[in-house]
Amino acid sequence: MAVQYSTTPTADHSNMDLEKQVSSSAGEGATNTSNSTNGEYSEKAPATSTGHSHSRSKTQASIGFAPQASPQYIPAEGSADGQPRPMRTFSRRDRMELVDSTHLFGGDIERANTENHLERFQSQAGKDTVVVHWEGEDDRENPFTWSRAYRWFLTLLAGLLVLNSTFTSSAPSGISGQLQAEFGFGREVAVLSLSIFVAGYCVGPLLWGPLSEQFGRKPVFVGAMTVYTCFNVGCALAQNTAQILVFRFLAGTFAASPLTNSGGVIADLWDAKTRGVALSLFSLAPFAGPALGPIVSGFITVSGTDWRWLFWTCTLFSGTCLAIVVFLIPETYAPIILLRKAKRIRKETGDDRYKAPIELVKTDIKEKLHNTLLKPFIMLVQEPMLLVMTIYLSFVYGIVYLLFEAFPFVFTLGHGFNEGISGLMFLPFFGGGVAAVLLVVFYFNPKYGKTADKLRSEGVQRVPPEQRLYVLMVGAPALSIAFFWFAWTSYPSVSFVSPMMAGSVIGFAVLLAFQGVFTYLLDVYLANAATALAVNTVIRSLAGFGFPLFASQMYEKLNPQWASSLLGFIALVMVPIPFVLFKFGPKIRAMSKHAM
Repeated sequence: MAVQYSTTPTADHSNMDLEKQVSSSAGEGATNTSNSTNGEYSEKAPATSTGHSHSRSKTQASIGFAPQASPQYIPAEGSADGQPRPMRTFSRRDRMELVDSTHLFGGDIERANTENHLERFQSQAGKDTVVVHWEGEDDRENPFTWSRAYRWFLTLLAGLLVLNSTFTSSAPSGISGQLQAEFGFGREVAVLSLSIFVAGYCVGPLLWGPLSEQFGRKPVFVGAMTVYTCFNVGCALAQNTAQILVFRFLAGTFAASPLTNSGGVIADLWDAKTRGVALSLFSLAPFAGPALGPIVSGFITVSGTDWRWLFWTCTLFSGTCLAIVVFLIPETYAPIILLRKAKRIRKETGDDRYKAPIELVKTDIKEKLHNTLLKPFIMLVQEPMLLVMTIYLSFVYGIVYLLFEAFPFVFTLGHGFNEGISGLMFLPFFGGGVAAVLLVVFYFNPKYGKTADKLRSEGVQRVPPEQRLYVLMVGAPALSIAFFWFAWTSYPSVSFVSPMMAGSVIGFAVLLAFQGVFTYLLDVYLANAATALAVNTVIRSLAGFGFPLFASQMYEKLNPQWASSLLGFIALVMVPIPFVLFKFGPKIRAMSKHAM
């Protein structure tokens, strides 16, 4: 379990000694000894030899972890009179925001604060524990205090990791003919070699999220990206069908690490007020990758270059991203940074009482396995809102990968384009995603903010989750309209520009669907949002794996017009979902076991 920390403004502490960078979570007494009665400490700030005085709010002093019988003040080297200097202390607020991360298609999941974790945290601290915390709001080890330019730089790099993963997922779409000729398998196996990579996304999120909470973002990135790069090499050197399929699946499993944890990096770098824009722009990365993959592989095929060079290209790309992780991306996960800080203090002081908060929250392995492997699926069955949204987003995600089979029927077979030009038809799809992000950033986010301000002025602290559904109310109808447009302009006699532009509306609707569903589930389930989105990730990844497998047969049997119309009709049936939830959502939430 990760903990998001907050501190209150203090005086300048830039020259304070190492001992002042830890907290005993007790109030600072008026003298150089702790004034404790039944574990309570005075809130009076002492005058110190350094001229610093520290004051804190009453709420911060309500819970502390300082030892009752151990010294509050530690001799500091270089003090003017040789007397002990006051030790800097921090205390937690009486409520903490707990954070957990999973695959948000490039996003991160905030878990609401829960009293049971707070009580467990307090009870495990013990009376002889000094809790290491941030050194005020300007602590340079706290990622929130890093310069805005540097945080945007890291956000860009995190997006690049996601783009790399999704690029590799779609890249083989343009070399399927070469693979069939090389290994002698049929069209179905060629499609499987593409989609089995996405099947790895079903497994990866169950691994990389919990591991990053235990060991930090960077070690998981480095380990997973290293193995992922090696499996790309395996694909490039594959000598038979089995090797291609196995290496692609394993590559997808390890490539899921950026999808799972890059969103966590965004949450590590930006607070709740500034995170919206970063996440909205960051969400373009998962759409840029699938759009670029067919273009690169298409032109590799057109140029006559051997198919293995596509996987060597993927290897070079993933290897470059690995180097970026190793040399440019620091650890951003606050609990792990504080853990390293605590270890450093223990080593330099020889005092084992200093502990990071993450060391004080012990989760039973059985509980961890239950929460990771079983609870998401139990919750899926018990929660109708989660089930409906998961089905809808799985359909949306599935059609993204189905398009890799649909576009060749329309543009290669219908209009006679080669693989390279046909791949370029995916660029409007990405352009539609850009338009959707701009709409979210400049319209929906400000609209939501105004609603929140209005409700707060009326004494309502929590904005109803149904306010998030406006995004989906635009995206759901747009998706159905776009597929009907794509269907009935996909005749060879109609200019290719029309179905190409329909693809831009599909991209627009897909991104709005992801934005709407994710933000809605986050607001509905709060403390259980990580679990809700974990099962959503697994199910929709299965759809991304399965849809391409029947796409070719569907477009061959029904023809492109009726095959795309079928998708349009399914999307049309799902259009009422956000409107129904908007009307009846509060009643459903009131009966829910997991909604907040």
